[in-house]
Amino acid sequence: MTTQPARAGVRPGKLLTARTLLPLALAPLLLSTPTLPASPAHAATATMQLEDALSTLPTAEEDRSGYTSNAFPRWNAGADLTDGCDTFREVLIAEAVEAPTVGPGCRLLGGKWHSYYDDQIVNDLGSLTVDHVVPLAEAWGSGASAWTAERREAYANDRGTPTTLTVATKRTVQEKADRDVANWLPLEGDKYCRYIGEWVSTKHRWSLSADKDEVEALKLFADNSCEETVVIYVPAAD
Repeated sequence: MTTQPARAGVRPGKLLTARTLLPLALAPLLLSTPTLPASPAHAATATMQLEDALSTLPTAEEDRSGYTSNAFPRWNAGADLTDGCDTFREVLIAEAVEAPTVGPGCRLLGGKWHSYYDDQIVNDLGSLTVDHVVPLAEAWGSGASAWTAERREAYANDRGTPTTLTVATKRTVQEKADRDVANWLPLEGDKYCRYIGEWVSTKHRWSLSADKDEVEALKLFADNSCEETVVIYVPAAD
């Protein structure tokens, strides 16, 4: 069952040109600062305004040639090897707004979740999935193609931060597909800044590059409604 309030914003699947993005960037939005777990002793937490984060984001032409989703082994044993839950279920448990009952074999019963992409409250697990904020194909084309298989697996199952993976409705994730921020943003207008902040955080955390159209789209928001957005990330371990 889902509860869906009135919506406003970009229609998923619509190409986001500068003309489309500018009115959105000027709209009053609720800003979001990601909350990160305690960082490992060897990794320093970076905190900066979105504009500054964009100025240090590596830029390069995107190349998705050779991509296959099998290059990113997903839903491994998770952060806790003793709980019997894979990464997928660990994220569901962590992001529940009402905790589910965890049964044998990590079977989840009950619970309630908030899909912030479309601002829906959902208590039907069959309607939910766990999304990579920066899609796997985008990561591949932005530098992950040169990674080892182990690093790609670490990216696909990243539980070291709440910004790489998020719970969302299956329908919205299907609409988003593998598109970047120049081509897709959450339907709910007040979620743009959160999504953009998490996108840039993930790119920095994993040293992924951004292409020209992506940077232009991000700068429109950084210069307008998302100028107060703070990007916080911990570099992923090598």
